[in-house]
Amino acid sequence: MLTPPPETVLRVADLNRLARRTLEGLPMLWVAGEISNFTRAPSGHWYFSLKDDAAQVRCAMFRGRNQFVETAPTNGQQVEVRAQATLYEPRGEFQLQVELLRPAGLGVLYEAYEKLRAKLQAEGLFDAARKRPLPTHPRTVGVITSPAAAALRDVLSALKRRMPSTQVILYPAPVQGPSAAAALTAAVREAGRRGECDVLLLVRGGGSLEDLWAFNDEALVRAIAASPLPVVSGVGHETDFTLADFAADLRAPTPTAAAELASPDRAQLAHRLTLLARRLARNMSHAQALCGQRFDQLAHRLLLPSVRLRLRRQELRALARRLLRAGDAALAHEARRLAELRGRLRRRAPDAAASRQRLVLLAQRLTLAWRKQNTFQNQHLAALERSLRQLHPHQVLARGYAIVRDANGQVVRAAERLALGAEVSLTLARGQAQARITRVDSAASVQPTPHGKLDG
Repeated sequence: MLTPPPETVLRVADLNRLARRTLEGLPMLWVAGEISNFTRAPSGHWYFSLKDDAAQVRCAMFRGRNQFVETAPTNGQQVEVRAQATLYEPRGEFQLQVELLRPAGLGVLYEAYEKLRAKLQAEGLFDAARKRPLPTHPRTVGVITSPAAAALRDVLSALKRRMPSTQVILYPAPVQGPSAAAALTAAVREAGRRGECDVLLLVRGGGSLEDLWAFNDEALVRAIAASPLPVVSGVGHETDFTLADFAADLRAPTPTAAAELASPDRAQLAHRLTLLARRLARNMSHAQALCGQRFDQLAHRLLLPSVRLRLRRQELRALARRLLRAGDAALAHEARRLAELRGRLRRRAPDAAASRQRLVLLAQRLTLAWRKQNTFQNQHLAALERSLRQLHPHQVLARGYAIVRDANGQVVRAAERLALGAEVSLTLARGQAQARITRVDSAASVQPTPHGKLDG
C-alpha cells in the first residue's frame, strides 16, 4: 500500500490497515520471552503475552499451528517463538502471530539432534532391514540403567510378574549428566563382549530433552547398532524419542513395556501348555482308538491255514459255478442272435425272377421312349431346316429383290446416299446388272412393284 500524502485525512480503519500491512512486510522473527496471561480459547486458539524486564507484547497462536506443540506452555515459562509481526485492526493492537514455539535454550539442542539423526540415518544405522528379532524365550536379560533409577524397579517387577525364572544381569551406568553418555556406551560394549545374556534392555524414566540428552550421543548410537546382542530401548515416556530408540532393534514406550516385550508371559505360556496338553491327550486317545480298530480287523483276518484253504476251495467252487452259468448264458445269447440274423437274411434275400421281369419291362419302356424321342427330334430338325431355308439370301433374291451397291462396292440402304447420274451395281437371283440413278426421292418410302422390283 502506498503511503498517502501528508495532507490526506485517514479514517481509523484505513490507518490500522496501513499499519498492519506495513508490519506484515517484515520477515518472520524469532523472539524470546516469558509466558504470561496464557489463555486457551474454546476455539482451540492460544492467546498469551510474551514479556521481559523492559516490555511485553501480545501473542496469538492459532489451533492449526499449536496442535504441533508437544506440551502447552505455562505462565512463567521461558520460550522462543517464531512469529509474524502484525496488527489486530479492530482494536489497533500490535501483536505477534506465532508459527512455532519451543522452550528457551533448546533450539541448539534440537538443531544438533536433527543434524545427527539425519547423518546416522543416511549411514543406514536406523534401517529396518538391520533390525533383529528378539529371542522368544530368553533365559538371561541384561539391563543397562542406574541402580538407583525407578526404571530398574519397574523392569524387575515386570520380569518377576511375567517370568520369575528369568535371570537379570545389571550393567550399571548413570543415565543423566556429563558422564552418562560415555558410561552407557561402555556398558553396551561390555555386555556385547561378555555375551552372557540373550537380550539387552537400555532403560530410563521420563524427563526433559536435557535429561535424556545422553541417549542422543553418537558413540552410544553406534555401539547399539554394532552390538551382537538384540537391544530393546525403553527411554522416557511414550512421546519421548531419542536416537538410541532409532538404533535399537525394538523401541518400547516405557521401561516396563521394554521388560514385557523382552520376556514371555508365564501365564500365557501355562495356558498354552494346558491347551497343548489337552490336544495331545485327545490325539493320543484318538490314535489308540484307531489302533484298536485296526487290531480287531487284523485279528479277524488272521485265520488257521486249514480254515483259509477251506475258504479258498469254497470260493473256487463258487467261481466255477459262476463261470459255467456265464458260459451257458453267453452261448444262449449267441444262438438267439444267430437265429435273428438268419431271419433278417431271409427277409432281405433278392428275388431273381421278379428282378428279371422288372428288367424286361424297363428295357421295353426304354426302347419305346427312345423311339418317341428320335421321332420328335427328327421333326424338330426338319422344321429348323425349313426355317433356315426360308431365311437364306438366295431365297430372298429369288422373290424379286436385289442388292444395290455403289461404286465402292458398299451396300446402299438409304436413297440420300445416291447422287443423280451415279452408277450402281445390282445383284439379282441370277446374275448382276449396272444401272444409273435418274431420280432420288429420300423422303418417300419405297414400295415394292407388283413384281417386287425397284423403279429406275
